[in-house]
Amino acid sequence: MNIYVGNLSYEVTEDDLKQAFEAHGEVASANVISDKFTGRSRGFGFVEMAKDDEARAAIEAINGMDLKGRALNVNEARPRENNRGRDRGRMSGSRNSW
Repeated sequence: MNIYVGNLSYEVTEDDLKQAFEAHGEVASANVISDKFTGRSRGFGFVEMAKDDEARAAIEAINGMDLKGRALNVNEARPRENNRGRDRGRMSGSRNSW
């Protein structure tokens, strides 16, 4: 199961996330999302756990937990919506008059 972890302190590392979730089961991966230009954390990440029952237990236990000074917001990740480029080439409400 893929788990969203929000409200991360900028000091939280992928190892920190992994350690927090490993107490509840096998962690397949832990990723802190970084800004592609600055490399700084964007304040959220994802943890992938192999077993859904362990993932649900981790979500319940870790949601609201303090990690490096911030209360975590943890829930099952939703599929990403692809909105990029949706309005490209459109002339928002105006008509071509040539």
